[in-house]
Amino acid sequence: MTLSIGIVGAGLGGLTLARVLYRHGVAATVFEADASPDARRQGGLLDIHEQDGQRAMKAAGLFEAFSALIHPGGEASRVLDRHAGVLLDRPDDGTGGRPEVPRTALRALLLDSLPDGAVRWGKKVVSIEGLEGGRHRLSFADGTTEVTDLLVGADGAWSKVRPLVSAATPDYLGVGFFETWLRDADRRHPASAEAVGGGAMFALEPGRGVFAHREADSVLHAYVALKRPLDWIEAVAALDEAAAKARLLAEFGGWAPALTDLIAESDGRPVCRALHALPDDHAWTRTPGVTLLGDAAHLSAPAGEGANLAMLDGAELAEAILAHPDDLEAALADYEARMFPRSNAAAKESRRVLGLCLDDQAPDSLLDFFQSMGRAEA
Repeated sequence: MTLSIGIVGAGLGGLTLARVLYRHGVAATVFEADASPDARRQGGLLDIHEQDGQRAMKAAGLFEAFSALIHPGGEASRVLDRHAGVLLDRPDDGTGGRPEVPRTALRALLLDSLPDGAVRWGKKVVSIEGLEGGRHRLSFADGTTEVTDLLVGADGAWSKVRPLVSAATPDYLGVGFFETWLRDADRRHPASAEAVGGGAMFALEPGRGVFAHREADSVLHAYVALKRPLDWIEAVAALDEAAAKARLLAEFGGWAPALTDLIAESDGRPVCRALHALPDDHAWTRTPGVTLLGDAAHLSAPAGEGANLAMLDGAELAEAILAHPDDLEAALADYEARMFPRSNAAAKESRRVLGLCLDDQAPDSLLDFFQSMGRAEA
């Protein structure tokens, strides 16, 4: 196969696609705007599911190495009230099928599995020109260009490739997350460490909550969630560290210090994440020579699905290309026919789960959800 395959975006989905192709002798080039692998923080722990993320790791031939990255105890979960009272506490017994791994380490595993030069750093796309026969010319900020036979947009929420196939743009979901970290928590902040426990913690009430997770090296990684208009979220994001923390703390009056210290004592300025999503049923008409995967294709509410779906997208797109070596359009049609219904269902479920965390019945609505999951597994 002599196709020129260009993948825009060196996230987990794009790298999985490149790795599965490379494993079967097919070259692809990943174009990434960041200057290096360490240019941006890559986030915390990811729960990688058996049916999608783990399947992608097996397709990539990396499952054993992936297994070595698992964070012990990370599948534990608990739900608290505003006073840090424990409403639900489920330990990690190793049977959950959703082990937690550090995103940075997982990305590094994929990067290290590719040949030198497969990822080209500092390649920010500024324009894309359609050519004859489904080819595309990419122009980069550094003045260079590349022509592809197959162009894959793996470039996230604000994809530069998406407009080639779809006019859809992400809409604000009405919720802002503010990301915080407490380091050396067991020694410096034992009450917060106890409240979070060994895995994931959800402290909720209608319209607000604190989601936290214990990471390696005694780090507590939290997301402070608030249902507020976008201009409110952006105004807080523009404040300096002290003012931003004060504004967030004002939203949690009467909450236990073990929970509010995840804001007040956090290391550095809270990082704003205004949540956006594409329409749940986002799809497009088959467009020659181009397709999307991951958030570029189906950005949805955060509920533990995004990375898993992106990796499965990458694996299945590679498998479709390998299954149709002489018919690229048949490969893309096959891939999209499988991806669209899967991402539609996942987007609807993710939106529902986010709603359960912050709706008028929180935290009872999330407790009911966890208990229904327990009954389904029994």
